[in-house]
Amino acid sequence: RTYPKAHFQRCLVHVMRNICAKVRVDDREKIMNEFKQVHQQTSKKEAAAVLHKFYAKWNKAYSHVIKGLKEIEPDLLVFYNYPKQIRASIYSTNMIESFNNVIYS
Repeated sequence: RTYPKAHFQRCLVHVMRNICAKVRVDDREKIMNEFKQVHQQTSKKEAAAVLHKFYAKWNKAYSHVIKGLKEIEPDLLVFYNYPKQIRASIYSTNMIESFNNVIYS
């Protein structure tokens, strides 16, 4: 309400951690390598295609994970609306969290 035109981007690092917590240990590396491809594309359209391919591949084994991702999908690819040079600083909040830890420790 305070910033009605502000865009919200889910932290992909936290999304990946949440995925890892909900999948079998044997599948984690493979799933993470595939999910990381989402934020390594050159355009939002390509990223959406990779994400939907990910959904199709893993839905049978992890429908609960895929359902959760679909619910937050609008917030997963917002960083693609910005110039390539700053995308890495947007798709993860880890730098912000690290800075806050220094200030408030």
